[in-house]
Amino acid sequence: MPGLVRRPVVVWLLAALAVPVLLTAVLIPAKAGTTEDDLRDRSLTALQARGITGAEVDVDGRDATVAVPAGVDPAVVKKVVDGVEGVRAVRVEGGGGTPSPSPSPTEAPALASFEVGRTDNSIRVQAPVKDQAVKEAIAAQVDTVLGPDREFDDRITIDAANGLQDATAVSALIHALAIGTGDASVRYDGTTITLTGKVPDQATKATVARAAAKAVPGAVIADQLQTPAPPKPEVSEACRTFQSRLSEFSRQHSIIFLSGTSIVNNDSKPSVVRAAALLKSCPAVRVEIAGHTDNLGSPASSLPLSERRAAAVRATLVRLGVPAGRLLAHGYGEAFPVASNDTPAGRIANRRVELRVLQGAS
Repeated sequence: MPGLVRRPVVVWLLAALAVPVLLTAVLIPAKAGTTEDDLRDRSLTALQARGITGAEVDVDGRDATVAVPAGVDPAVVKKVVDGVEGVRAVRVEGGGGTPSPSPSPTEAPALASFEVGRTDNSIRVQAPVKDQAVKEAIAAQVDTVLGPDREFDDRITIDAANGLQDATAVSALIHALAIGTGDASVRYDGTTITLTGKVPDQATKATVARAAAKAVPGAVIADQLQTPAPPKPEVSEACRTFQSRLSEFSRQHSIIFLSGTSIVNNDSKPSVVRAAALLKSCPAVRVEIAGHTDNLGSPASSLPLSERRAAAVRATLVRLGVPAGRLLAHGYGEAFPVASNDTPAGRIANRRVELRVLQGAS
């Protein structure tokens, strides 16, 4: 009976040892294949990063063989692939010498020089064309855009050898220039298209420039077209008189503070409300709120107190509907008294804020 028990145990032990061996035998080739693919891909990526294209990489284990086209330095290729982590050895085939020049593309024939112009009374075309048919095609396009009061200034000549082969380029520019009024022209000199004159707006300017670029692909566009300056906004009567009304307000209405605080006294609170109404009458103006103090405190405490007073009035004006961006609060401490600090009345007058227009602001 003991022998019968031990035999299955031995069998199971042998099976347990055999399974890892079988798995290893199956997985190692797959892993090796995956490693070779990975090394090949990373080698190609490294070569492309150095601007080397057209190479072929074959990896056996961790040894790489690289075939490169003529004109590629084998030493550079070897150094690049040697630097790929996991590669053990590198052999380079091919490369060296001078690469064969690739055939140059057939250049499009040069376009003859031409000019298309517009005035309030006429459309002008000055261009050589290869034959009468092209000339008539251009004239037909002019007819489609001429109004009853315009004339065709025809300066088209026939030049079978060097003239424009068709009406495409000139026709596109005729239609683009026909928009709007005034003098404008498009001139092509063989390399550059120069746009000059006046057009009614930026949209027309962009349309003409696009038509010019499309008419002669690759040409340099020198866009010198001008558009009218935007009209200056009209100044309302309220804004024209704002400075004088603010000066009158300052003479009649003071904004005074309780001693040592940034609290507006009761008599001055209606003045802040009137100041808000005055400011809202001219939305374009920007105003400085200047805070001041008497001389009862030290200069070190007077300046921050004056700044808090200016900030307090600014906050109240904003709550009353004046945009914050129009208001600049600044404190001046006790530096600019309007009355003598030797009397109670003088000190009260100096505990104030003043409103003044910021110069150059609008």
